[in-house]
Amino acid sequence: MAQVALSTAIAFSLPPAITNGDGQMRTVGVEVEFAGPSAEKTVRALQESLGGEVIEIDPHAFTLVGSAIGDVTVELDSRMLHPGKTGSGTLTVVPKLAAWFGFAASYLIPCELVTGPIAVDRLQEVDRVLSSLRALGAKGTQDAAFYAFGLHFNPEIPRQDAETALAFLKSFVLLNPWLRREVAPDATREFLGFADPFPAAYVRKITSPQYWPAMDAFIDDYLAANPTRNRDLDLLPLLLHFDEARVRAVLPGEKINGRPTFHYRLPDARVSDPGWSMAPDWNRWVAVERLASDRQRLESVCAAYLDFDGQDKSWAEIVEQIARP
Repeated sequence: MAQVALSTAIAFSLPPAITNGDGQMRTVGVEVEFAGPSAEKTVRALQESLGGEVIEIDPHAFTLVGSAIGDVTVELDSRMLHPGKTGSGTLTVVPKLAAWFGFAASYLIPCELVTGPIAVDRLQEVDRVLSSLRALGAKGTQDAAFYAFGLHFNPEIPRQDAETALAFLKSFVLLNPWLRREVAPDATREFLGFADPFPAAYVRKITSPQYWPAMDAFIDDYLAANPTRNRDLDLLPLLLHFDEARVRAVLPGEKINGRPTFHYRLPDARVSDPGWSMAPDWNRWVAVERLASDRQRLESVCAAYLDFDGQDKSWAEIVEQIARP
C-alpha cells in the first residue's frame, strides 16, 4: 500500500542522552489508539507497506514480525477479548465467545497499535505509519463523541538507577501543568479524560532539594502515594523492573509488565487528521529530559516551585519559558 505523505513535516527532537548505560542507542515504544478498521485489516495493510510476517494471536490480535520498523502489534484494546492474556484478577472469556464478542464489540472498542522498541532517532518512521492508518479510514479523538483515543510513549531510561529515575520524575511533575495545557486547552480538557496528576503533597515531597533517596525508599514512597496506573507518567513498569518483589507486595494483582522504560500517557491521538503528527508531543517529552539532565537547573526550578504560591495555570506560564528549547 502506498504511504500518504504528511502535509506538514515536523522534526522529532533528540533527547540529550541518546544512548543507554550499555552505550547502545536508546529506544522508545509507541502506542496509538484508533477506531474504524479491524485489527486484521490494519495489520495486513501495514504488512504491505512495511513488510514482515503476520502472526495471528487470536481473531482480534495480530503481530507483524520483522517489519521495517520492527515488531508491531495491533489488537482490540480490551484484555477480556484475548483469552491468551490471562492474569490475576483479569476477567477472561472462552476463545470462541471472545472471538464472537470481539466482532460485536469492535464497533465500540478501539484498536491499539503498539510498536516494539525503536531507536529514538527513527520516530519519524513510526509517524509515517499513521498515514497508512488514515488511508484505511482510521478515526481518532476528533471523530469520537464520547471517547478520547490515547497516545503513549515508552522511552527507555538512559541510566538504570534511582537518581536518574527521580530526576526524570522531578522534571516531569514540574513541567506537567504546561504539558497538560499544551495537550489540550481548557475547553477540551474534561472531554479528553486525562490520567490523574501526581498528588500535590507527593510533588512537594519529591521536589525538595534534600530528596534523593536510595532505590528502596524511592519505590516505597512512590507506591505509598501512587498505588495506581492512573498517572500521566506511570512509573510502575519501571519500578517493577527494578524490584518486582517490592512492587508486587503492594500491588499483587495489578496488570504491570516490568521494563526499563517510563510510560508517558497522553489522551489525544488525532489519527484521521492529515496534519497530525506525534512530533510535538514527543518534543515536549524531550523538554522533560533536558531539564532532568541538567541537575543545577533542575534544582533551581524545584526551589522556585516550592516558593511559588499560585494556580497551576500560572505555573504553566512560568515553566513554559524553561521548557522551550
